[in-house]
Formats: sequence, C-alpha cells, structure tokens
Amino acid sequence: MTRPEAIQQIRDAAKAIALQMMKIHPALPHLKDEETQKDSLKALHEMTVHLETIKKKIGRLERQETTEPDTTLL
Repeated sequence: MTRPEAIQQIRDAAKAIALQMMKIHPALPHLKDEETQKDSLKALHEMTVHLETIKKKIGRLERQETTEPDTTLL
C-alpha cells in the first residue's frame, strides 16, 4: 500500500466513523437517563477530538508529499 492509498483509506474510515457517531447523538435523549446522556456526549466529544487529530495528521503528511521534491528521478 502506498502512502496516498493509506491516507485515503484512513480518510474514508474517519468519514464512516463520523457518520456513525452522528447517529448516536439524537438517540441519547430517548434513553431518558441524564447521567448516561451526559457521559455519552462527553465521550462523543472526546472521540471527535481524537478523530480530528488523526485527520489533521494525515492532512499534514499529504501536504508534505505534494511539497517534497520528486526524488525518484535521481
């Protein structure tokens, strides 16, 4: 697997995870348990922060790749 393929795979997985996480939020009030809702929202926020960290890191790698000189010709 090449770096661009790995970046795309990670990006696709992060998008799928985010879409699934968005399904959790609207369902929480229906549990009718404030503590569970509060703790779940906190965990969702933390997971979102971590997911965004991954996306930023792969974005940096991707930008590095486009700015690095092509050394394959040497």
